[in-house]
Amino acid sequence: MLLVRRIPRVISRLPSRSLASHAPTQPKDCTSITPNYEKLLGNLTLVRKLLDNRPLTLAEKILYAHLHDPEASLAGGGKIRGEKYLQLKPMRVAMQDASAQMALLQFMTCGLPSCAVPTSIHCDHLIQANVGADADLKRSLVTNQEVFDFLESAAKKYGIEFWKPGSGIIHQIVLENYAAPGALLLGTDSHTPNAGGLGMIAIGVGGADAVDAMTDTPWELKAPQIVGVQLKGKMNGWTTPKDLILHLAGKLTVRGGTGRILEYFGPGVLQQSCTGLATVCNMGAEVGATTSTFPYTPNMRSYLEATGRAPVARAADWAASQGYLSADKDAEYDEVIEVNLSELEPHINGPFTPDLATPLSKFGTFVKEQGWKDELSAALIGSCTNSSYEDMSRVASLTRQAKAAGLKAKVPFLCTPGSEQIRATIERDGLTEALEDVGAVVLANACGPCIGQWKRDDRQGEENAILTSFNRNFKARNDANSKTMNFLASPEVVTAMAFSGKLSFDPSKDSLIGADGKPFKFDAPYGSMLPSGGFTPGDLSFQPSPTPAPQPDTPVVIAPTSTRLELLQPFESHFAGRSELELPPLVCLMRVRGKCTTDHISAAGPWLKYKGHLTNISENFLITATNDEGGEVNVAFDYQASSSSSAPHKDTIPNIAKGLKARNQPWAIVVDENYGEGSAREHAAMQPRFLGCAMILARSFARIHETNLKKQGILPLWFANKDDYSLIESGDTLETVGLASLMDDSKAPAANAVRIKVTKKNGEVLEIETRHTMSADQLKWLKAGSALNFIKEARQAAGAA
Repeated sequence: MLLVRRIPRVISRLPSRSLASHAPTQPKDCTSITPNYEKLLGNLTLVRKLLDNRPLTLAEKILYAHLHDPEASLAGGGKIRGEKYLQLKPMRVAMQDASAQMALLQFMTCGLPSCAVPTSIHCDHLIQANVGADADLKRSLVTNQEVFDFLESAAKKYGIEFWKPGSGIIHQIVLENYAAPGALLLGTDSHTPNAGGLGMIAIGVGGADAVDAMTDTPWELKAPQIVGVQLKGKMNGWTTPKDLILHLAGKLTVRGGTGRILEYFGPGVLQQSCTGLATVCNMGAEVGATTSTFPYTPNMRSYLEATGRAPVARAADWAASQGYLSADKDAEYDEVIEVNLSELEPHINGPFTPDLATPLSKFGTFVKEQGWKDELSAALIGSCTNSSYEDMSRVASLTRQAKAAGLKAKVPFLCTPGSEQIRATIERDGLTEALEDVGAVVLANACGPCIGQWKRDDRQGEENAILTSFNRNFKARNDANSKTMNFLASPEVVTAMAFSGKLSFDPSKDSLIGADGKPFKFDAPYGSMLPSGGFTPGDLSFQPSPTPAPQPDTPVVIAPTSTRLELLQPFESHFAGRSELELPPLVCLMRVRGKCTTDHISAAGPWLKYKGHLTNISENFLITATNDEGGEVNVAFDYQASSSSSAPHKDTIPNIAKGLKARNQPWAIVVDENYGEGSAREHAAMQPRFLGCAMILARSFARIHETNLKKQGILPLWFANKDDYSLIESGDTLETVGLASLMDDSKAPAANAVRIKVTKKNGEVLEIETRHTMSADQLKWLKAGSALNFIKEARQAAGAA
């Protein structure tokens, strides 16, 4: 039932200083968040027998313990990692408000009365940063009311925990409330691995993957390879866990983690805080890793206890004693990387890519060599990556030093708390005051500038440099200005450099001039892993009731005239009306040049308001991508619509795609390396499918995006010879050869190849070899038109039986 309604919302906020009287975090009901360790260990016992009791890594233990049917997934022996598909049963699902819209719209098509696993929605992406927390939050409640109404009504109907706007960022909320050692969680955001800081497997997915778990459908994952990262030594001085992952990003590159899990071990792990480990896991997404995780540590136990989850800590202690929460002795990794933390120095990564890593001691020289202006235009700290109490206490140690020297930040200095709990606790303990005393502006507990929700009026169209403690720094990501260079660093380095205003400043050795005219040099930052007075929850009205019961009579609120929300219609199968299981002839829409992230495919920022409206958001399809034929941005050609054989019709990429769709002409695109890098946003797969795409040929794909394409019924193929990328041009006709055989023999899909017959515009014909990563079930999704279609057909067949 659909109903239009308008509910006025008032977010209550207690007078700021009254928060000091709040009691520390109270014990939580841990029933739904404590893993059933006995069941997981029982599953693992069966797995060990199937694998001849070989030693297992931690990641393998957690994944295999969550197998839906161990014998089916691991049957036949042979290599598992990098080869076999695992059918898994996740314990929980978490969704942020931008991605939850499409996930819920897809879930609603399944016709189920409730979610099969505990699920939560977190309103963090739709709050735009501008002047400060209270004003920004109030404005967002008005501008996004219909979306929040939809999400809250759907949550009520299906029994989903709904965290209101202002509660905090999904990843911080999950770490504070839901994460548990040894558990398996799916989240509709690429930085879901943040929860690996509590020793679990947390994987970022698209909404259709989340729907698998929400409908009790086994979730499929190709068994990742496991990279062991051995940590030795001890961090000192200005070095932080953020520097560890910045350093590794430089070593691995943005593709180095694709199809792999980063599993950390060694004596250096024990010295790190739980939230520091979460920072490392969070940014593992920037190297393309499936996820990252750490063995259970005493600091994890302390964090669980401090956040009201002592029962989880006690259960985890027992599971650890049974050998579940760490790797077996002599477990083998696909690769081992050693890092000596004693020798690690602070790093600054960027611009425009998170894997361009430069040690702090060399960064000033790097800036000079590039010919960049030695000027910082803004400094931003916080976000889901670095907004812990430890981060803020270390930052406050620096701002207090600066205040004592009479210094104020020379550039706009913005701070984003990760959650209401963090905001309230740092305010109670005087850390907020220490920030504001030197000119910082505290923003709402939301993603804000990190994901492009930043109303920045200055520097538009100008080349400038910002320094942030965020995780991602693609062009135009933060402020919609493609000339803004975003450099990533620890919050401590970002804070110190805000007082210099120069990119070349090295706070570990350089001095500033204090108000008294004398040289001033920062002492190394220091802080506390956890607040000595415990956490205080802040405004409790932001929080949901734990494990709410579904209320099936609740109407889901979507206005028929809405431009932001739209009910989904199932995608039609590509094989409808065809006698064979080859794709219909496809026209090549374009050849995409170079780096093409999900930001390029489906931009965020102002487009976030259309996340629940597939028709409207499809207008941004590939609008910042570069056409390899001519080098223009957001330009494509339609040779069939042209009245001149020598001058094809030229238009924007979305318009050419819509023209092909209007003529019922399915199409394909050719793309470069690591296509779909970045955010998990499934819109980047739904939009091309909606506009008529049936196949994408790539030099290589990013993991989440390739899976999202499969879910929506698009065939992703990899060039067997990457040089063949340049053989296909827009206007060429592409036909699959061998797909029918693959579909008929879906029990062993890896044994079959798919070739592409290319008919050039001049009539020349050639064939190109490709390889695929389709599993037997994924081929069924393709045949049905989408994974959702297949799930619905299977349920209908089961009901009829």
